[in-house]
Amino acid sequence: LTAMGEASMDPTISADSTAQQDSLFSMTDVFLISLITGLFTYWFFFRKKKEEVPDLPKMQTVAAPVRDSSFIEKMKKTGRNIVVFYGSQTGTAEEFANRLSKDAHRYGLRGMAADPEEYDLSDLSRLSEIDKSLAVFCMATYGEGDPTDNAQDFYDWLQEADADLSGLRFAVFGLGNKTYEHFNAMGKYVDKRLEELGAQRIFELGLGDDDGNLEEDFITWREQFWPAVCEHFGVEATGEESSIRQYELVVHTDVNMNKVYTGEMGRLKSYENQKPPFDAKNPFLAQVTENRKLNEGGERHLMHLELDISNSKIRYESGDHVAVYPANDSSLVNQIGEILGTDLDTVMSLNNLDEESNKKHPFPCPTSYRTALTYYLDITNPPRTNVLYELAQYATDAGEQERLRKMASSAPEGKALYLSWVVEARRNILAILQDMPSLHPPIDHLCELLPRLQARYYSIASSSKVHPNSIHICAVTVEYETKTGRLNKGVATNWLKSKVPDQNGSSSLVPMYVRKSQFRLPFKPSTPVIMIGPGTGIAPFIGFIQERAWLKQQGKEVGETVLYYGCRHEREDYLYREELARFQKEGVLTQLNVAFSRDQAEKVYVQHLLKKNKENVWKLVNEGMAHIYVCGDARNMARDVQNTFYEIVSEFGNMSQPQAVDYVKKLMTKGRYSLDVWS
Repeated sequence: LTAMGEASMDPTISADSTAQQDSLFSMTDVFLISLITGLFTYWFFFRKKKEEVPDLPKMQTVAAPVRDSSFIEKMKKTGRNIVVFYGSQTGTAEEFANRLSKDAHRYGLRGMAADPEEYDLSDLSRLSEIDKSLAVFCMATYGEGDPTDNAQDFYDWLQEADADLSGLRFAVFGLGNKTYEHFNAMGKYVDKRLEELGAQRIFELGLGDDDGNLEEDFITWREQFWPAVCEHFGVEATGEESSIRQYELVVHTDVNMNKVYTGEMGRLKSYENQKPPFDAKNPFLAQVTENRKLNEGGERHLMHLELDISNSKIRYESGDHVAVYPANDSSLVNQIGEILGTDLDTVMSLNNLDEESNKKHPFPCPTSYRTALTYYLDITNPPRTNVLYELAQYATDAGEQERLRKMASSAPEGKALYLSWVVEARRNILAILQDMPSLHPPIDHLCELLPRLQARYYSIASSSKVHPNSIHICAVTVEYETKTGRLNKGVATNWLKSKVPDQNGSSSLVPMYVRKSQFRLPFKPSTPVIMIGPGTGIAPFIGFIQERAWLKQQGKEVGETVLYYGCRHEREDYLYREELARFQKEGVLTQLNVAFSRDQAEKVYVQHLLKKNKENVWKLVNEGMAHIYVCGDARNMARDVQNTFYEIVSEFGNMSQPQAVDYVKKLMTKGRYSLDVWS
């Protein structure tokens, strides 16, 4: 500052004459000294202020994450001895973790459910500091044997860790789906790796299968798990399972409506004031600029939607997934309100009774019951047994109460009744309330019990090279009649179907974000690709072909691009017929093989066309080093296609069946056989 003061005076001084300088010297001197002294004094205090004030907050910000990330300190502080970590993509593993942590009180123990993303898992080595301590892991497997988003850091740590976990006692329950190649890979890996690091397994690994009855698998494991815990710690059950509320209801009669959530996933008013980056907790509101029916006939409704992502800074690659947050049908919401005799526009909060919990509310609060049932809660899937158990107390008819308790029990007849009356009949919470007239639970308890409404994932049907400001979706509306004669509709697909741009040019809005995928085109455009995707499984391949066409236009050498597509009838549901014909005419799509499964007496599927062209397929794979991509149904199609590749490899590679299987598995390991499948 002194230097600046001096410099600013220089031009004035040099402009004066020598005589004036002599005569005014004392005045100038006094003026300069006063100015310098003043500036120095100001600077001195200003500097001290700047130095001292930030010191305290700086210390706090450093200390806070350390304290917050230690689950050991939290357990000690709150008297917990069981921690249940969950790796959850759709909320089920989190739900199971909450149920296990609530179970603990029956055995004189105290549990807490924990998101591994929020804690430092290297603290597992310190868990033995707590008496009768145990770590349970409810781990879902996502995609092709991958960890869920919130368990990625934990997975990375396990791979790199050389920690001594000899004092840790643990148990693992995995959530998977047998139709997938890497069934329960995450659960199996966590169980194996913890043992390798010296931890003690106190109960066997549980493997839940969502293709079968995941709820029954969990209950069966759970009813054997707790006796093993009792035996290990020498404790006994203190009594029957009792209903314990986790949240307390607060009704807001005089509330500022600007402080009330209206469907936002994270930040209040985030839909009115959008700020990147956009993700699961901060979705972008994309405008639907196109929504057209793809099929020409048949009972189903197949559609192509285009979402405008201009000015969102969202970037995507061909093969990525777009996640959309749907809304429940308003008629279902209204019917629940009518049966329970509730004013759905009541503004309320559900506050966690455990003040130390990181999860303050089951969903964003304060909000109205209508908003919660529309945007936050799953009201269309059959409820799990713990929900039935908790609801039973509100049935005034003894027979209905007994029936609910029976279905929630672990007795074989109870499991069978739950399977037939709830799961196979696809009874959702509304159907259960309708079919049990004496059942009138308080709506706040019902909202506490119902699981969260989850985002739905779709394979992106466009290339960002061609459509940088637009994401395309290809989907089929889900609609079916249940055994009770009710018409059940898929939440997301029917909601998307209604999102049509109106005549005024304004568009419907869809909350969305992009999830990165490993489903990627080869690094070298000259590498051949074989794409197999019947039905809406064609979605990512539209993006792949668009990208290969763009690369060709850029003067790049593009390898053979081969598509195996299938649908029911050529004249009904041949999706993207014109686009595919154009790509073939332009020479981008070098082979277009289409199986019309129901246009002849014998059904023809994509695997039959692969067998028909087996020599060409083998040549592309063996000599051309082609990459293979399969998208669509995991239960039948993906497995049948894989078996067909085993046959082709065995025949033309002169290999035994086990050798052929090994060959295809190695293609997968090298990233040359990729799957994007669902069940």
